[in-house]
Amino acid sequence: MGSVYSPNSCPNFPTRFHSIALYSVFFRHARVRKYGAELQRCRLDAVPVDLGDYHPLKPITVTDSRSRRGGRKGSTSSSSSSSSSVAPDPLSSMLEGTDPLSLFAAASASETPTLSHSKNEEEVGADFEPWSAKRGEILARFTTTEKLSINLFMGSDKTSSPSSAVSEKVRTRLEELDDLEEGSQRELLNLSQQDYVNRIEELNQSLKEAWSSDQKVKALKIVIQCSKLLSDTSVIQFYPSKFVLITDILDTFGRLVYERIWSMCSDPRPIPDSFSVEDVNDTAKETCLNWFFKIASIRELIPRLYVEAAILKCNRFLNKTGIQETLPRLTAMIRGIGDPLVAVYARAYLCRVGMEVAPHLKDSLNKNFFDLLASFRQIHGDTVQNQLVIQRVEIPVYLTLYSPAIHWILQCVAYRAPDVLLTEMMERCKKLGNNALLLNSVMWAFRPEFVAARATDFIGMIKDCDEAGFPKHLLFGSLGRSLACADPPESERLPILNEAWKVITKVRSPQDYINCAEIWVEFTCRHFTKREVNTVLADIIKHMTPDRAFEDAYPQLQSVMKKILTYFHNFSVLFSMEKFLPFLDMFQKDSVRVEVCKSIMEVFIKHQQEPTRDPVILNALLHVCKTMHDSVNALTVEDEKRSLALLINGFIRMVSFGRDFEQQLSFCVEARATFCNLEPVIIQLIHTVNQLAMETRRVMGGSHSRKTAAFVRACAAYSFITIPSLTSIFSRLHLYLLSGQVALANQCLSQADAFLKAAVSVLPEVPRTISVEGKQRSSEAFLLDFINSFLSTLLVVPDHPEQGVLYLVRGLLNMVQDYTWEDNSDAKVRVYISALPLLAAMSQESYLYTIPKVDSNETLYGGDPKFVAEISRLCETLIGQVLDHLKTLGREEGVRRQGSLAFSLFSTLLAHGDLRNNKLNQLAVNLWNLSHKNGHCDTRTSVSLSPTYTFSYKLLNDFHP
Repeated sequence: MGSVYSPNSCPNFPTRFHSIALYSVFFRHARVRKYGAELQRCRLDAVPVDLGDYHPLKPITVTDSRSRRGGRKGSTSSSSSSSSSVAPDPLSSMLEGTDPLSLFAAASASETPTLSHSKNEEEVGADFEPWSAKRGEILARFTTTEKLSINLFMGSDKTSSPSSAVSEKVRTRLEELDDLEEGSQRELLNLSQQDYVNRIEELNQSLKEAWSSDQKVKALKIVIQCSKLLSDTSVIQFYPSKFVLITDILDTFGRLVYERIWSMCSDPRPIPDSFSVEDVNDTAKETCLNWFFKIASIRELIPRLYVEAAILKCNRFLNKTGIQETLPRLTAMIRGIGDPLVAVYARAYLCRVGMEVAPHLKDSLNKNFFDLLASFRQIHGDTVQNQLVIQRVEIPVYLTLYSPAIHWILQCVAYRAPDVLLTEMMERCKKLGNNALLLNSVMWAFRPEFVAARATDFIGMIKDCDEAGFPKHLLFGSLGRSLACADPPESERLPILNEAWKVITKVRSPQDYINCAEIWVEFTCRHFTKREVNTVLADIIKHMTPDRAFEDAYPQLQSVMKKILTYFHNFSVLFSMEKFLPFLDMFQKDSVRVEVCKSIMEVFIKHQQEPTRDPVILNALLHVCKTMHDSVNALTVEDEKRSLALLINGFIRMVSFGRDFEQQLSFCVEARATFCNLEPVIIQLIHTVNQLAMETRRVMGGSHSRKTAAFVRACAAYSFITIPSLTSIFSRLHLYLLSGQVALANQCLSQADAFLKAAVSVLPEVPRTISVEGKQRSSEAFLLDFINSFLSTLLVVPDHPEQGVLYLVRGLLNMVQDYTWEDNSDAKVRVYISALPLLAAMSQESYLYTIPKVDSNETLYGGDPKFVAEISRLCETLIGQVLDHLKTLGREEGVRRQGSLAFSLFSTLLAHGDLRNNKLNQLAVNLWNLSHKNGHCDTRTSVSLSPTYTFSYKLLNDFHP
């Protein structure tokens, strides 16, 4: 390294230079700087502000002069013109309702609505879970591998000739209606579940096509035949999904009929949204009545019931009380359905339609529920039992088929219902013998607050249930979901937990056990201490460890961890749980384990308010962070590495041993060995050590004892050893510079010298391009930025007694000259120009800034003429290099670059040279003219410097009259 910094190591510094005589005056007549006085002159003058003056935070008021025409007589033309002179604010004008969104909203408001015309639908709020949210879950849950079939009796299509009389058309229609159930049979057998779904979707599409082609009778045929499929329970496990698919077709049909009649009412003018029967014309009424007559002629109960329910909303066109009268009648019709499963889904559909068109009619909803209770005895009858034997379906599986329908009915009944009604329903359930299926649906559908307030009563009902058909742990799971949303009375919480856990811990199936335990973990964390949570974790470990059952329950175990972290933010309490880390060890799968560790660190970083030195927390989190770090391999993407590094760095920043600096440094040494694969973490550790060194200086008040000095040198050694391990060249450069600055601040001159020398030695390794956010970019701008920062530091760095004058400056300039810059690049010359302000500052008797207790060159040389002369010679060389380059640019037609560089050099001379010198003033004027010669100078910067230029030009005239 010594030869690099020798004054003679590069012949260009300072031996080679042309026309020295002209430019040697730069630093012989360098402007003497009085930094304190300059700073005082640059301060802004305080100006009193009138409260009535304009303020940028005041709202902008724009007045249009045109609006004053024809105003009051006292207005004058002068006032009008003054108001119009204010420039309108474009943002304010957008608030006048003229923006595209406002225009679109206004246009939309004037359009005629096509759907959702009844205000009754708006009575159901956002707190009511819609059917669409349940549809996908039902289809995914109730599947089958058995073969399915579709039986369709579509009838024959009959059309009348255009010349037919009216009576003939009527007769043809009646024949078509008779043909709905007596036509040809179309049977599709041996369909897989997906084939069945595809066929139903084809029927839905056929319905739409028939309707659009004005084949209304064909559309009705499709709906009737699809409704008949709901009476078929031959593959009983698939029935809930079949119900969803068929009712989609019914919904489509109901919407099409309603829209058709609505369009008849809207001719010639649209009727209001809340229309009455008087607003409906006779044609629409007749058409609507015709549809109800057609449906009434359907012979079979189930299709007649479903199709009429599908167009229930159309009763609004006939009379005011049509829906109110029809709902009880349809409810009573369902009593004629013999199969209890078919009946319960028919009730679910009627309740769904009723909630859409008339949610205020609660009587029919309640009646459906009470009829449902009365039909429950059929489940244990011979007909159902024989059917289950034939299809080889167990009673617990069969009972689960009722869940979606009963859940929906109870949701409709319980929606905004008073507690009195819910209490009555509970009593009826008790009279029914506490049917487990029904009780489970009650706990799902009723408000959590209602269930929580009566949790003890529900537990008593659960105990009385027969476990043969519906396991009790499922009932406790439903109860736990309610208690996770609402709190039971405080005095009942511990008995509730004990009763629930007595049942849960006896569940033999690991999957059933963890499904229920996961729910009750939240109740435990929410209301109890770490003792109870630790007991729950111990029980989970006991159940899930045998036969490695935890491998099939990672989602549930992750949910348990998430709930614990939600309620326990004190990590000293969390890690003091005896079973917490053993529970964490159950996550054996690498990807799952890393995700769990990330969730732990995210909670720690978010909620840890104060730095910690707790050994329990540090050891546990080091283990967690090491798990994340060790997951990094050659296939890990950069985003994942960055995410892991952010979490680990968050942990490192929260570790503090107070004034035990040696312990802090030991932690950083251990962390460096632990997290060696993540470069951002290593960078954070170096920053932490540098902060530690500065904190030592602050605590010691700037006075260093031998022990303190040794510690600071140890910090410097840590950084000096660690920085070369980084792959990012600019990270190394900046950390070398930062560590050198820290060493200087702590009066460790030899360490600072080593850091700065290392930084200079790394400069030749800087590649011409680097990757920035995945894209290759030129490194030139980054390198120039670093060199400028480096130059600003060199002002306070004292020369080494054995290396010569300005050895670091010369070494840096040697590296800059030898560096392979890009073709047609001016970067090297710009570095030379940037070095001139540094040399000008070094020539001052008092430096702009210094480091306490560090003697800079101003003290070492004391304004020695030889030192100033050395600075002058170096400046002469730099200026000569710049001027030579300017001449080269003139020959190469690089006039734009020439003008820019000339102006940069002019600005430097203007700021740091003594322009009272004739030759220096002449050089500045020549550079000014050269920069403006071809019109490529930065006009904005030029205008800002024009006052100073005018001053220099005046001085020139003074010296040359």
